[in-house]
Amino acid sequence: MKFIGAGARPGQPLVHRDAVFTVPNVLTVVRFLGVPLFIWLVLSEHEYGYGALVLAVMASTDWVDGYIARRFNQMSNLGRVMDPIADRLSLIAVAVTLVIAGVVEWWYLAALLVPDAVLLALSVFYFHGHPDLPVSRIGKIRTGLLLVGTPLLVLSKLPVPAADVYATVAWIFLGLGLVGHWIAAYNYVWAIISKGRQLRANDGGSH
Repeated sequence: MKFIGAGARPGQPLVHRDAVFTVPNVLTVVRFLGVPLFIWLVLSEHEYGYGALVLAVMASTDWVDGYIARRFNQMSNLGRVMDPIADRLSLIAVAVTLVIAGVVEWWYLAALLVPDAVLLALSVFYFHGHPDLPVSRIGKIRTGLLLVGTPLLVLSKLPVPAADVYATVAWIFLGLGLVGHWIAAYNYVWAIISKGRQLRANDGGSH
């Protein structure tokens, strides 16, 4: 069973509709609502086990909402924009929490923020908002790696015999995820610039 593009039916085109209240969109909102719960569990209650469980549920909903959207023809224009934004904001908010908790160093947060800051600046410059680009395959893989590595890293803070193993495996996933993050950002930068220049050229030619 494939993980990327799971649920797609062969020969059936994927059409984004204007629907708002769909199951995938609800799952995306639920996933993002898990962030404040995670923050409270880690920073206030120091419950790393439950925090890791929340992250695992959030990661699973990221796959489930995509599967449902493709399988049951519930892909929407709102979800196309909201889903990657929710993923990105969740990863950053979780990273900030882990920095404050002393689980990761500041450089990990910087490695996530710098590419996103560049993409945000370019998006505002060219489009004054979201560039509406399709999520790349490397971007999906990046998100999956980070969503798996983060709860494993949180689990490594529990007083269990396998803590070192959890930490090692977690950093393998996170390291690969960060590499993918920068590669995806590089590709998005040129996609934004190309689309932005094309739109400006078309606007200039229409006057």
